[in-house]
Amino acid sequence: MRSYASLQLLSVFSLLLFVTCDPFARDEVWALTTFKEAIYEDPHMVLSSWNALDADPCGWSGISCSFAGDHVVKINITGYSLRGFLAPELGQIKFLQQLILHGNNLIGIIPKELGMLKYLQVLDLGANQLTGPIPPEIANLISVIKINLQSNGLTGSLPPELGNLKSLQELRLDRNRLQGSVPASSSSDFTSSAFGMYASNTNLTGLCQASELKVADFSYNFFTGSIPKCLGYLPSTSFQGNCLQNKDPRQRSSSLCDHAPPARTPQTTNPKQQPAEDLSNQHRRASKPAWLLALEIVTGTMVGCLFLIAFITALQRCKDKSSLIIPWKKSSSQKDHVTVYIDSEMLKDVVRFSRMELEVACEDFSNIIGSSPDSLVYKGTVKSGPEIAVISLCIKEEHWTGYLELYFQREVADLARLNNENAGKLLGYCSESTPFTRMLVFEYASNGTLYEHLHYGEACQLTWTRRMKIIIGIARGLKYFHAELDPPFTISELNSSSVYLTEDFSPKLVDFESWKSILARSEKNSGSIGGQGAICVLPNSLEGRHLDVQGNIYAFGVLLLEIISGRPPHCKDKGRLVDWAKDFLELPEAMAYVVDPELKHFRFEDLNVICEVVNLCIHPDPAKQPSMQDLSTILESRIDTTIPADFKASSLAWAELALSS
Repeated sequence: MRSYASLQLLSVFSLLLFVTCDPFARDEVWALTTFKEAIYEDPHMVLSSWNALDADPCGWSGISCSFAGDHVVKINITGYSLRGFLAPELGQIKFLQQLILHGNNLIGIIPKELGMLKYLQVLDLGANQLTGPIPPEIANLISVIKINLQSNGLTGSLPPELGNLKSLQELRLDRNRLQGSVPASSSSDFTSSAFGMYASNTNLTGLCQASELKVADFSYNFFTGSIPKCLGYLPSTSFQGNCLQNKDPRQRSSSLCDHAPPARTPQTTNPKQQPAEDLSNQHRRASKPAWLLALEIVTGTMVGCLFLIAFITALQRCKDKSSLIIPWKKSSSQKDHVTVYIDSEMLKDVVRFSRMELEVACEDFSNIIGSSPDSLVYKGTVKSGPEIAVISLCIKEEHWTGYLELYFQREVADLARLNNENAGKLLGYCSESTPFTRMLVFEYASNGTLYEHLHYGEACQLTWTRRMKIIIGIARGLKYFHAELDPPFTISELNSSSVYLTEDFSPKLVDFESWKSILARSEKNSGSIGGQGAICVLPNSLEGRHLDVQGNIYAFGVLLLEIISGRPPHCKDKGRLVDWAKDFLELPEAMAYVVDPELKHFRFEDLNVICEVVNLCIHPDPAKQPSMQDLSTILESRIDTTIPADFKASSLAWAELALSS
C-alpha cells in the first residue's frame, strides 16, 4: 500500500503541475491573437501590448479577466479608430460577458460565431462601418442584456429570433440600412394586453416576445409597414426616419424610400464552422471509471497515461504555436479558414471593365506612366471614350483573400461616390481571376502630378496665380470630402503626388495610397520604399498616414508650404519642411523667404493669407484646428485669382525682400 500511496501522490502532483502550467485556455489567447491579426490599422497602438507569445492576456490593454484570472470576461476597446474585421474566432472566448468595440472603423460583417457566447451580457459594435445582415445566430445570446449596433451600414431584414432574448433590455439599431417590417410576432401583431396569452406559444418569435425590452431605437433605417402595437410604449423618435405607414412627418420621403437598398438574405459563410457541443462531460457522466473494481492494477496505468498525455499535449502545444492560422494567409490544407461576406450589391452601380477592354485601351499594357511597389499605372484611351489612367494592384493571387476582396470592394464603392470637379473621377474597376487582376480605372489628368511640376524642373509653369488657383481647388475638394459627404472621405496620404492636374491646371485629388497598409499583410513587401541617391524624398514611407479629417487638415498645411516654397515635405539635408518654415511663418518681414525662388512675381497679400492658414493647419493642438469649410472660406474670400497677380504689385514684395536682406 505504501507503493500505491506514492503512486497516488505522484499522480496528484503531476496533475497539479499539468494544470498550473497552462492556467489560461489556449483557445481564448488564440482567439484574441486572431482578432489582432484581423486589425490592419491601429493608429493609437492600443493593441501593441497584445503579445501572441504571452500565455496570459489579462494584462493586455482593453482586456479584463475573471477573478480567478483564468478566463477573459470583457473586451473594451472604444474610440481607438481600429480598422479591420471582426474575427469569427471571438466566438471561442466562451466566458466573455462584455464585447465593446464602439466607435472604431471596423468593416465586414458581424460573424455568426458571436452567437456562441452564452454568457455575453453586452454586445456593443455601434459607430463602426459594419455591413451585411444581422445574423440570426445573435438570438442564441441567452444572457445578453444590451445590444448596440447603431451607426453602421447593416442591411437586410431584422431577425424575428431576437424576440427570443428573454433578458434583453436595450436594443439600438438606429442609423443603419435595415428594411422590411419590424417583427412583432410570426403570426400576427398583438397588443400588450394580449401578450400573456400569446407568450405561452413557444412557436412565436418577434420582438413582442422580448418581455424585458425597455429601450429600443429603430430610427433612420428603411423599415416599412406599421409600428407593432406591443412596442407602443416606445417614444415616437424610436421609429422616425423610416418608411413606416403612419402620418408622422418625420418619416422618410417616398422618393428616398423608393431608392431603399434591395432586401437580401444573409449568405452562408461556411457551413463547416458550426459550434460543436461539449460532449466530454456527458461522456464522463455516462461511463463511470473501473478503478474501484481493480484499484491496484489500474492505478499504475493511470499514472503512466497521465504522463503520456502531458507529453503529447506539450508537443501539440508547440505544434499549434508554430502553425497558428492567420485568417488571410492561405495554406494548402485550409484555404477557406475564414470566409468573408461579400456584398454583391455594393458595386452594382459601378462600371466593370473586362481585362481585355483595358488591355486594348492601354496598348497591351505597354504605356506605363507610373509605378510603385504596390501598383502600376497605365495610360489608355477607351474606344469612343475619354483618356483613362488604369491602376493595377501588384499582388499575387495566393496572397489575395476574402478580407482583401472585401476591402477592395469597399474602396471601389467609396471612390465611386466621389462626384466633384476637384476629385479624381473613378470610371470603373476590373476584377478577374484568370489571369488574376484587380484594377481601378480613373479619368486621366493630362498634366501629371503636382509633385512632378514642383520638383522635376517644371515649376516655371506654375506661376503664382496658377498656384493660388490650385490651392483653392484643393481646399474645395477637401471641403467636399469632409463636409458634404456622409460619411466623410479622407485622403490616405495627402501630398503633392495625390494631386493630379488637368490640361488647364485644375487640381484633381486622387487617393491611390489607401492600399498600402492592407497590401502590407500580403507578405509580398519585405523591403522598404526608398530612393537611393536622391537628396530629397517624399514622406510616404517616413511619416504616418493621415487617416482622419484632422490628419488631412495638417497635411493640407504642409502641402500649402510645399506649393509656395517648391520644397519637398522632407529633405535629408534640411529635415522637415514644417520645421524649416516655422522661423518665417509668424514674422511678416521674413515671410518672403518661404517663396519658391523659381517664382519671378508673387502677391504679398496672398502670401500672408497662406501663412496664416498654414499656422492654423499645423497647430499642435488638433482640437484648435479649423474645419476645411472654414479654411476654404478664408482662402476663397481673401485670395483674388482674377487679378493678374504676375504683373500687379508683386515686384514690390521682392524689393522688400532685397531691402530686408
